[in-house]
Amino acid sequence: MAYQPPDHEPDSDSKKEIRLYNPYKDLGILNQNLYQLPSSPEYLFIEEAERKRRSWGENLTFYTGCGYLGGAIGGGARGLVDGVKSFEPGDTLKLRINRILNSSGHTGRTWGNRLGIIGLLYSGIESAMTETRDTDDVWNSVVAGLGTGALYRISGGVRSAAVAGAVGVVVAGTVVTVKQAFKRYAHLA
Repeated sequence: MAYQPPDHEPDSDSKKEIRLYNPYKDLGILNQNLYQLPSSPEYLFIEEAERKRRSWGENLTFYTGCGYLGGAIGGGARGLVDGVKSFEPGDTLKLRINRILNSSGHTGRTWGNRLGIIGLLYSGIESAMTETRDTDDVWNSVVAGLGTGALYRISGGVRSAAVAGAVGVVVAGTVVTVKQAFKRYAHLA
């Protein structure tokens, strides 16, 4: 059945008076008496509410994902520069775009995978340290940095693993220090 328009046109005054039906008009959505919305996350068990840090699975996902994303962006930017440098005289626009895309994609994937693995190792070691020591403090992060650097470069030999472990300690220590300073001084601003 097709739509049949009305036979008569309503006058202009009645057009102003027509309002659509709103079933939520009288509910008062922002009324706190109607809805008692919590201001913090809800937990099923008290142990979950008392915990002040992410779980090992959340850490694993967070550090690995952030590592891969950061590596992919940085590697893609580096690949873009390398792709532009590889231009040859006489290249068509299509060939130049292809060089940029190939170089960006390859370098982005490579860097993303490397930093994703580093995030995976770091989160695993930090979670293991927290579980073993039954405390969450700065030393867990520093030891995780040491272990991550050493494990990542162990295939290059003992010296390479020791240097990478030292770099891991410095990076983890710096990140923890900046994080603590930010916590202390950010709320003062």
